[in-house]
Amino acid sequence: MEIRCFASLLLLLSLSFSDFGRAVSSLDTDLGTARVVFQTAYGDIEFGFFPHVAPKTVKHIFKLVQLGCYNTNHFFRVDKGFVAQVADVVGGRTSPMNEEQRLEAEKTVVGEFSSVKHVRGILSMGRYSDPDSASSSFSILLGDAPHLDGQYAIFGRVTKGDDTLRKLEELPTRREGIFVMPTERITIFSTYYYDTRVENCEWEKETLKRRLSESLIEVERQRMKCLP
Repeated sequence: MEIRCFASLLLLLSLSFSDFGRAVSSLDTDLGTARVVFQTAYGDIEFGFFPHVAPKTVKHIFKLVQLGCYNTNHFFRVDKGFVAQVADVVGGRTSPMNEEQRLEAEKTVVGEFSSVKHVRGILSMGRYSDPDSASSSFSILLGDAPHLDGQYAIFGRVTKGDDTLRKLEELPTRREGIFVMPTERITIFSTYYYDTRVENCEWEKETLKRRLSESLIEVERQRMKCLP
C-alpha cells in the first residue's frame, strides 16, 4: 500500500512539473526578450526584436531607444493598409539631441535582408537607394507587402497595440508625391523599454510556488490516507 501511494505521489509531482514546463515552453520564442513601447496620443505601440534575423539593425535601433532618441519624434507617413513610418530622428524630433544621441543617430547599418515576409505588424527599416543607408527611420507594416520582401531589413514586430495602429489608419491624410501623410503631427511623446525575462521569471516563480503548494497539500492528504 505504501509503495502504491508513494508511486502515485511521484506521478502527481511529475505531472505538475510537466504542465509547468509546457506553459513555459509555450512562450514566444521567435522574438528576443527586449520590448520597446512608443507612447502616442492614440495609445501605445509595443514591439520586440528579431536579433537572430538582423543583429546589427536590432543593436542600433535598441541603442537609439535606450538613448531616448525617438522621444518627441513622429510618424510622418500613415498609408492605410500599407505602412506607418517613423521619421528619421535627425530632423524628426522637436527637442534637440545631445552629442551622444547625435553620434548614434547619424550611423547607418548594413542591409540585413532576410527571408522574413512583410506582413502586418512587421518592423522594416527605411533606406535610400543605397542598400546600406538605413539609419533610424522604419516602417510598421499595416498590411501585407510582398513586393518589399528581400528589399528592406526586417528587424522585429509589433507585440501589442494593433488597436492603436488602426486608430492611426483612420486619421485624415494628404498625399505628397509617393507619400500618404497625416494632416496633423502624430508625435511619439515618450518611449520606454523592458525585458520580458524579468516578468517571465516572476510568473514562473509564482506558478512554481502555487504548484508546489498544491502538490504538498496532496502529499499530506496521501500521507494521512496511506500511512498510520
